[in-house]
Amino acid sequence: MPRWEQGAEERLREAALALFLEHGYENVTVAQITERAGLTRRTFSRYFADKRDVLFAGSDQLPAALADAVLKADAGLTPFEALLTALERVGDALAARVAAHAAQRQAIVDSSADLQERGRTKFAAVCDALEAALRQRGAAPPTAGLLANVGVAIFRAAFGRWAEDPDAAAYSARVREAADELTHALDRR
Repeated sequence: MPRWEQGAEERLREAALALFLEHGYENVTVAQITERAGLTRRTFSRYFADKRDVLFAGSDQLPAALADAVLKADAGLTPFEALLTALERVGDALAARVAAHAAQRQAIVDSSADLQERGRTKFAAVCDALEAALRQRGAAPPTAGLLANVGVAIFRAAFGRWAEDPDAAAYSARVREAADELTHALDRR
């Protein structure tokens, strides 16, 4: 028997998502997830720190990825344009990775105050990383902070819209849609 079961991570993720949707996130244990997947707790621990990690795995890489994309954006772009470019690039890569479970994951997170708090914590780290990157690009500190918060709002709005129907438009198109909506609203004041 192979030491690592092929497809174990995906089996665990699918089992967890199904159980979270059936019984609610708070009512599901790791033991139930592993039983549904036909795997052991030890196998679960190889891929996930805890049951929240099933939903947020890899999110710790998002702040650095977005900051790096801001820094690598064309030097001739304004800070806002560099921010949007970064959101599009990283967002499209993220969307390709999570497309299969995006709507389910979002529904589960939306149903749990604990998971919503985890999401807010994640996006606070994203905001800090974006602000630092924008400052490195030369944006004044107050502007960098404002743009970082706007960037997080655009990212979240775009992700929510994209998750509802991933086949309707690319994630990057949803970023531009949210940004255009914001600029249009500001122009009308």
